[in-house]
Amino acid sequence: MKFRPTKIAGVCLVEPELFHDVRGFFARTWCEKEFAAHGLNPKLVQCSISYNHKKGTLRGLHFQIAPRMEAKLIRCTRGAIFDVVVDLRPDSLTYKQWTAVDLSEDNHCAIYIPEGCAHGFQTLTDQSEVFYQMSEFWAPDLARGIRWNDPELAIQWPADDRIISDKDKILPLIKEYEASANAQEIP
Repeated sequence: MKFRPTKIAGVCLVEPELFHDVRGFFARTWCEKEFAAHGLNPKLVQCSISYNHKKGTLRGLHFQIAPRMEAKLIRCTRGAIFDVVVDLRPDSLTYKQWTAVDLSEDNHCAIYIPEGCAHGFQTLTDQSEVFYQMSEFWAPDLARGIRWNDPELAIQWPADDRIISDKDKILPLIKEYEASANAQEIP
């Protein structure tokens, strides 16, 4: 595997090395020792999938607060997505900055997202499926989010018609979140 750092500390694009033969290819996509050697949390306790019928489906920006902050490893196993990570760690040099990568069934890449970052994506094709691996168990009472179109973040999403859940449409702006009682909860 190749680990390619992004502009946000701890966020890495993980590229599998494909070994081809007449049958197709083989690639390793996870190795606890390699992730730990690159300073990434190798603990994985839960996996989930998200299936999205239509191009333009947007999910996020989601994160989980202490004591169950989670690292995530995200891969698109069918179709393609524009995947976004926002740094919410106040002590980080890239606080409130974002990075994005295209993940697809064709490039086989994954993105590693450390604790303290929000995550979201927009589908680039119909019938996209996203595979999540997480370092913590889902805790609905600790689940939080910030709005996908927050002007302070100025994320440059693909210009498609979007399908967004009612819940995600009303997530707070980052300044509203910081001003609320939840401000102490930001990682």
